[in-house]
Amino acid sequence: MQFHLNGFKGSGDPLQLLYEGDQEPDYQSSLPEEVDVLIIGAGPAGQLLGTQLSRFPNITTRIVESKPGRLVQGQADGLQCRTIEIFEAFGFSERVLKEAYWVNETTFWSPTEDGKGLRRTGRIRDTEEGLSEFPHVILNQARLHDLWLDAMKGSPTRLEPSYSRQMSSMNIPEQGPIEVEIERLDKAHKGQKETVRAKYVVGCDGARSGVRRGMGYEMKGDFANQAWGVMDALVVTDFPDLRLKTAIHSANEGSILIIPREGGYLARFYIELDKLNPDERIASKNVTGESLIATAKRIFQPFTFDVRHIAYWSVYEVGQRLTDHFDDVPKAEREQRNPRVFIAGDACHTHSAKAGQGMNVSMNDAYNLGWKLAAVLHGTADPKLLHTYNDERQGIAKLLIDFDRKISKLFAAKPKGKDGKDDKDAIDPAVFQEYFERQGRFMAGVATKYHPGLLTSSDTSYQDLAKGFEIGTRFQSCQVLRLADAKPTQLGHVMDADGRWRLVLFGDKADPTSPSSSLHKTCHFLANTVLPQYTPAEADIDSVLDVRAVLQQSRKNLAISDLPGILLPHKGVFGIQDYEKVFTDEASYGFGFGEIYKNRGIDAEKGCVIVVRPDQYVSAVLPLGEEGHGMLEAFFGGFLKVQEKANGVSGANGHA
Repeated sequence: MQFHLNGFKGSGDPLQLLYEGDQEPDYQSSLPEEVDVLIIGAGPAGQLLGTQLSRFPNITTRIVESKPGRLVQGQADGLQCRTIEIFEAFGFSERVLKEAYWVNETTFWSPTEDGKGLRRTGRIRDTEEGLSEFPHVILNQARLHDLWLDAMKGSPTRLEPSYSRQMSSMNIPEQGPIEVEIERLDKAHKGQKETVRAKYVVGCDGARSGVRRGMGYEMKGDFANQAWGVMDALVVTDFPDLRLKTAIHSANEGSILIIPREGGYLARFYIELDKLNPDERIASKNVTGESLIATAKRIFQPFTFDVRHIAYWSVYEVGQRLTDHFDDVPKAEREQRNPRVFIAGDACHTHSAKAGQGMNVSMNDAYNLGWKLAAVLHGTADPKLLHTYNDERQGIAKLLIDFDRKISKLFAAKPKGKDGKDDKDAIDPAVFQEYFERQGRFMAGVATKYHPGLLTSSDTSYQDLAKGFEIGTRFQSCQVLRLADAKPTQLGHVMDADGRWRLVLFGDKADPTSPSSSLHKTCHFLANTVLPQYTPAEADIDSVLDVRAVLQQSRKNLAISDLPGILLPHKGVFGIQDYEKVFTDEASYGFGFGEIYKNRGIDAEKGCVIVVRPDQYVSAVLPLGEEGHGMLEAFFGGFLKVQEKANGVSGANGHA
């Protein structure tokens, strides 16, 4: 965490940035006639997107939400390892980890051999060793919304959703701003209309998305003939695994998934209900909280299940539905125009709650889109960059739908017995557990791999220089030691959600202070050729491309002032040097040794350059030195815009 660059700002919360204007904005009274980005819906996707854009004071963003205020009771609860990594980039992972339930183990229960009871048939580690520095956790969606609201209110723009408003119509002209009509829902202004003209509109407005309909798209897929109940409850039971994530398959009464909740007492139960007929809907079944309890008691037999308090309950139908396209430009027209309207989250993909994917994938949609909108609005990237949102996220949603269809079927299947009289869909409990374990990386959110394209290099010829940073996957953090002050630091945690690209230079065996070293040559090239092209005049030299270095030489043998100046740049209104760009691969005092070269397969002889996107995915692995210069130019030249006035760089001691 860095602050005080442009002067001492007092002793308050450094994450609560000072508002630079005369009077903080009022987001409830009225909407402006023109905005840069209009977000419809303040669910997890809309709030992440709003938080991302709220960090840029020169971008006018508004979020409209039909609810009258903050969410009180949420439906989603599971947060993947990858999602916590994203929270770290926004500055509130510690708050989540302190409050949340940590999912450390998962157990599996199946019928006893006589079919009259239940027995534990499996117990596994929930997340495999070394997958992430963060765990899989459970936290109520409403609490998460509050954390996003806090993050927005702590931004330079003080953004918050404009409540009690819903989109009534949207007009998308061939050119110019999108015209959106907003209807007020609050008593004092009920029925009043506001018209907003927006450069970009993003629909985060759920499965019944008005933005999706406005683009002429529809969800495709089927509802399965399976209904489930969900219940948050305080219970007294002699079942031993109440505080573990647990999948129970009974012989004849159905299945239950137990998700312990934060706080140590509450638990969530996903309860299988009777199958629906082909044309039947769950609303016709007249399910009540009492009937859910009765079903749960039958599944838990012979264990007791005494519900003392229900905090929340609902019912839903399992279904997997997907939209063909996530922006307003059909594939046949993408060469002629760039997208201006987008959909994210449940507005473009819906599925079951069994593997805790929905909220997580929705937020990943928004994280993929937010920095791209900011780069285009700032004029640092070509608007064609926006095509990559659909290119990347629609394919990920398709994988999610396929996965959910499979795991929902397995959850609902009866366990196979030894008498051989099972129905055709019955499944061996061992097969269910094996599939669950095999899909662990997907469920942790770290299996995403973007295909080659504008932002992901198709050249894998240098992948062996960094085998642990696979092109197209997220940059997996590892502990390093900060050169300037010997502080142990997770390298991934310096990659804040600030819209900047990272170039991580892993040094070779040569002395990095020598002008003849490959690392020095790469720094000189970046400082004098690449960064000046793409950095706006008057902006800090690392405002678009942030150069970091990890060295294998000991800090005790290095003088930071002898390193290339781009690794100690002068920044801010006072030209203060940034001492937090360089790290070494060494053991720390009391916090262990990350061994990043060894654990991430970095070639110690040659070193390398890792190009990391603003959303922390690896775009390219390139060689250090002159061999990689042309590749760096070609990659960034594909989408970044050359700035009219080049920005020179002056590093430590004036050398680059």
